[in-house]
Amino acid sequence: MIRIPNILRQIGVGILLVATLGTGFAAADRKAFSTSTTLANEASTLVKLLEQAHYNHDAVRSADYAQVVPDFMEDLDGQRLFFLGTDKAKFEEEHGKNVYYNTAFLGNINAAYEIFYVYQTRVENRVTWIQEELTKEIDLTANETYRADRSKSAWPTNLEEANDLWRRRLKYELVSEILNKKTPEEARTNVRKRYERLLKNTGEMEGNDLAELYLSTIARLYDPHSTYFSATTYEDFGIQMKLQLVGIGALLGVDDDVCIVKEIVPGGPADIGRELKPNDKIISVGQAGAEPVEIIGMKLRKIVDMIRGQKGSPVHLLVQPADSANTSVRREVIITRDVVKLNSARARAAVFQLPGPDDKLQPIGVITLPAFYGPADDGDTDTEKTTASKDVARLIEELKQENVQGMVLDLRRNGGGYLTEAIELAGLFIRQGPVVQVKNYNGEIQVDSDTNSKIAYAGPLAVLVDRFSASASEIVAGALQNYGRGIIIGDSSTHGKGSVQQVVEMKQLSRALALSPQKTGAAKFTIQKYYLPSGASTQLKGVIPDIILPSIDDYIPNIGEADLPHALVWDQIKTSFFDGAPLEPKVLAPLRQASLERQGKFEEFTYLKKNVDWFKTRQEQKLISVNLEQRQKQKAEDDAFRKEMKAEKELIAKSDFAFKPYYLGPPPAPKIKAPKKDADDDDLGFDPDENETYVKADVHLRETLRVVSDAIGLGRHREQWASNRPPLTATAAGG
Repeated sequence: MIRIPNILRQIGVGILLVATLGTGFAAADRKAFSTSTTLANEASTLVKLLEQAHYNHDAVRSADYAQVVPDFMEDLDGQRLFFLGTDKAKFEEEHGKNVYYNTAFLGNINAAYEIFYVYQTRVENRVTWIQEELTKEIDLTANETYRADRSKSAWPTNLEEANDLWRRRLKYELVSEILNKKTPEEARTNVRKRYERLLKNTGEMEGNDLAELYLSTIARLYDPHSTYFSATTYEDFGIQMKLQLVGIGALLGVDDDVCIVKEIVPGGPADIGRELKPNDKIISVGQAGAEPVEIIGMKLRKIVDMIRGQKGSPVHLLVQPADSANTSVRREVIITRDVVKLNSARARAAVFQLPGPDDKLQPIGVITLPAFYGPADDGDTDTEKTTASKDVARLIEELKQENVQGMVLDLRRNGGGYLTEAIELAGLFIRQGPVVQVKNYNGEIQVDSDTNSKIAYAGPLAVLVDRFSASASEIVAGALQNYGRGIIIGDSSTHGKGSVQQVVEMKQLSRALALSPQKTGAAKFTIQKYYLPSGASTQLKGVIPDIILPSIDDYIPNIGEADLPHALVWDQIKTSFFDGAPLEPKVLAPLRQASLERQGKFEEFTYLKKNVDWFKTRQEQKLISVNLEQRQKQKAEDDAFRKEMKAEKELIAKSDFAFKPYYLGPPPAPKIKAPKKDADDDDLGFDPDENETYVKADVHLRETLRVVSDAIGLGRHREQWASNRPPLTATAAGG
């Protein structure tokens, strides 16, 4: 949850101007990182900010900063493959006790550089070892295993243990490549290139990259959602929140050091020009009046920065066309940069037709909201001020024109966004009243309410959520559940993020930083916790749906707030006064019972449960065989299962409810994508990449539509009401 920056009214941060710091020893053929005066100021300012303004500041002591050392090691080496246990002991001895003093008072982040130098040495030595091992005969018949996920494992204690670990890892990777239809020689080549790229990427790390990792590790001591943004990352964050950027409208990637067009954004400059195509290779980038710069071997971030630019300015791309049989062909493509609206994250809607009473079709609206985005601010007064709540309000009006009898608000995979948008959006469905209570670190509680008495939609409502629904999504779902305004349906719980973050540019906190000619970054830190109108926090526990559906998401590890280190605790405050109450058992019980009966007899739930059981089995398989024959047998079983599930899904999809989509503005052009490399790729369950329209056999959405239909039926039978007002409507919630 993000509030618009207002930190200057909340705290005063004293800043110490620090001299440029050295970095210690570095190998002569490597980059020697140094900390600029500006970065040193940012480091010390960040610590002071966290100490004075973070919600959890009382829970972190200076001694706790020693944890930054192993945490930073994990940021570099998340699978515990390169560092040794002796490295950890040495780093903790040399740096652990001084992390707080060095960062807070000196702006000294030398520890980040020193740890990275050792990591770089370990990578270089290991890649040399791998290249030598790949020239030898490797036995793929032994009955050995490899732990595919080593994120919770210890680092190898010594070089001998590390070599044994890597010997089994190489087998694991070679077997995986062979199972992916590669010959043994191709498998060796792919693995060799993979580690050559790792070595190259490691060598391309910049000081700012390391500073961002290190300072973010410090911020995460306070809670998982606090972080430090480098200047470049802060710019990317703004693009994400505003749903637009100035560029050419193409998704780029790097394969074998060559920049490749992966996807064309519908409606963007590249799409309109139709000269750039997926799989085209970009050889060089030129600006108006300047020599083109060859970009082969360049980091993707630098390439993207070169292609982005001022609105209305041209960028010259030298392209090797993907559709040319002659690889020597080159073509210049000139594209004029423009605002590219990332419409895939905007709200969209559809009207689904369900069988109703008397064999008449029953129209039910679905509004899908991928994020709680705020207004774009690019200085263009003609630009439409896009917000989540305004978009949803517009879609509601379109659906009402279609005389929908019920509605679904789909918040799956919605990770949150602006707090103000959550309040505004919840207000579209209730008369008025508290939506969220917010408590700061002093214990002061603020009640944020919907003050607009107008209701955009007053009919039967369901909210569809999953384990990825977080923050603002949980506020809306929880508030509507408190009011009894809608029935919540989905996974066993939502994500459990019950905290409010604020983003503040570092320049705003220090005169020295404000005057610095260098770009500065920003801090995102937790300033408040939020609570539902009832007083219950959604932190850790999330929102528990009224009707729970079987889901693979419930078995994906480390996706809930409770799985994150340093997560804030759950607690409860006094209830706020609001005119509403959770759904009465008399209303909820028949809806839940009808859904349970369908879950027990409908083929789509048999299909779904098969997928869940298969996924659980694979998740529980921690140790993976590196015996090729055994893995081939397992792959054959998995392939047969996937083929069976694909056939079942296609059969179920034939009974999908007919629907008509609604978009804000003209219907988007079909996405132009590069074809999948692996024809065996299948989607089991919910695929977010397909969610720009509506996926086939979306079991959760199908069932949610049926529950809404059941609720509409309850509204026709007064004897089933819990009061003298129809259930799941605004009037039933006090409106």
